Amino acid sequence: MTNMDKLYEAVAARGPVCVGLDTDFSYLPADFVDTTLTKGENIVRFNKKLIDATKAVAGCYKVQIAYYEMYGLEGMRAFAETLRYASEKGMFVMTDAKRNDIGATAECYAKAYLGETAVGDKAYTAFDSHFLTVNGYLGSDGIKPFLGWMQKRDKGIFVLVKTSNKSSGELQDLKLENGKTVYEYMGALVEEWGKDSIGKYGYSDVGAVVGATHPVQAEILRREMPHTFFLIPGYGAQGGTADDLKVCFDKNG
Repeated sequence: MTNMDKLYEAVAARGPVCVGLDTDFSYLPADFVDTTLTKGENIVRFNKKLIDATKAVAGCYKVQIAYYEMYGLEGMRAFAETLRYASEKGMFVMTDAKRNDIGATAECYAKAYLGETAVGDKAYTAFDSHFLTVNGYLGSDGIKPFLGWMQKRDKGIFVLVKTSNKSSGELQDLKLENGKTVYEYMGALVEEWGKDSIGKYGYSDVGAVVGATHPVQAEILRREMPHTFFLIPGYGAQGGTADDLKVCFDKNG
């Protein structure tokens, strides 16, 4: 069973909600904050409460690294502890870092979140995640290291294809000479990158990030990417609605 097969079953059992743990300290209710704890410790405490309250109805959790990086070392400890806690509860956890580079640098990113870093005769994973979001717009050079570790350690990635931000069309909607858009071409690459990891439910371990705020484009991608599982940001605060999401679901829901 592939990693995406396991996520598929988790979604089938608990629902398609991916809970975003994008936790700014300012979001914490004043009466919740424990002044004897650090900001990072309070954030972890809050995240644990959220996980415990939603685990029965969440297919997975997505931890956005930027919200932790801004608190420095304290924040990164909170990030690591949040990943670990969700995993210990038996939940799928995704690092939303949108990593992208080439060569040795991409390899280092892949080791940090999906693979292992060797130190002497021992190896460890810095921020172990079931999935990692990656930016494929540097081409295959920037994806291959992630694919390598994904296959070695039964992990998965979600590649940016059509992002939820308003200005994404400035580049992603441009037409190529063959009449296809840039985002469609990226979708085709994602299908190609995932062709060797298709599981029993028909989806590969290479997923796609497709914004709920662009339902017209999402409908095209759902049709053109039959073997790709979608991570759909943009619901709620960014303007995506339940009706907008309908086109992203396949015939099995």
